[in-house]
Amino acid sequence: MKQDGALTLIVQPSPFTYRHRNLLIDTAMAHGLGMIVGWPSAAKAGAVIAYGPDYPDLYRKAASYVDRILKGEKPADLPVEEPTKFVLAVNLKSAKTLGLTMPPMLLVAANEVIE
Repeated sequence: MKQDGALTLIVQPSPFTYRHRNLLIDTAMAHGLGMIVGWPSAAKAGAVIAYGPDYPDLYRKAASYVDRILKGEKPADLPVEEPTKFVLAVNLKSAKTLGLTMPPMLLVAANEVIE
């Protein structure tokens, strides 16, 4: 991929890729490729850009569903909710290692910048 001019690898979120995220990030970095992933926490592990749902927020919302069920509401009557809060994280250390420059507007939009 690098020989064909690729600079980054976009990894689709799945249980498999999440489980092996550190191996994927380390392998990509070893081959000179940055990674863009769907789990904000992966930026701390070395992904250049991570954008996805705010998982702690989702867990808090899940707790409210458990509370409602314990109080007698039927699970089938509860609405299905999609994430409403997302996190953009940028790892400048990984970008610098790969010789990538992050646009200032991306850094301004980021919720978290890892230096």
